[in-house]
Amino acid sequence: MTLVSARDLMRASAAAGTGLGAFNVIHLETAEALAAASERAQLPVILQISQNCADYHGGLEPIGWATLAIARRAKTPVAVHLDHAERPELVDEAIELGFGSVMFDGGKLDYEENVELTADIAGRARAAGVYIEAELGEVGGKDGAHAPGVRTDPDEARAFVEATGVDSLAVAVGSSHAMLDRSAALDIDLIGRLKSALRGIGRNGGDVPLVLHGSSGVADDVIVRAVQAGMTKINVSTHLNGFFTRAIRETLAADEKLVDSRKYVAPGREAVAEEAARMLRLFALAERA
Repeated sequence: MTLVSARDLMRASAAAGTGLGAFNVIHLETAEALAAASERAQLPVILQISQNCADYHGGLEPIGWATLAIARRAKTPVAVHLDHAERPELVDEAIELGFGSVMFDGGKLDYEENVELTADIAGRARAAGVYIEAELGEVGGKDGAHAPGVRTDPDEARAFVEATGVDSLAVAVGSSHAMLDRSAALDIDLIGRLKSALRGIGRNGGDVPLVLHGSSGVADDVIVRAVQAGMTKINVSTHLNGFFTRAIRETLAADEKLVDSRKYVAPGREAVAEEAARMLRLFALAERA
């Protein structure tokens, strides 16, 4: 296999009732690790590049081209996705580069403004054949910009999707971005009600899949329950970053004379590949009853 559209992966996972791993790229080594994880698990993966990541690399193009190249060389299905874009022009750039899916994050906006801008961007994405995800209800964290106690209302979620025409929706159900421990408590009942609210209102009468952001702070068994309740796309970043960083720290501590960065970054890449492969298997086995 090779580079595929997130649309195809989302449809397959939603139909099967299983979870789909969507992991954030930080730099070239993590993109390589995540593609390797997909091959080890023999399961598809979505590689996500956030607005913050694009800014870190001086723009979307350098890290975007590199990630697309890695996806094209993969032996398993790999999709490339723009994550948490708050600037509409970044969405347009991702479409031009060949990303198969984009996420516009209007979660900080007032509801009416979020609807208007998201609908406009969704129209442009649809015209280009690109899958689009949006956010409603402010997932917690992100430097204090979101309140962890916020929850997405099912009726409002349905109205939002109908008004904007987005393909999938990230919802607030108790997770929070950038958590360093896995202690978040998800509202499983709310996930079920959101799933029911978005049933049959997607394109061609299909269901609109739910997306769980901030999954690094959610324990394995709770993620499994979330998938069983109706979550499809499971976003993970900070959790995997921790494996990368700890492996590098251990390698450097073991050899104070080590200066070749390839020799200490490689263990970090390997640690991410192993944990990401484990998580892909976990999500895929979390089939809804």
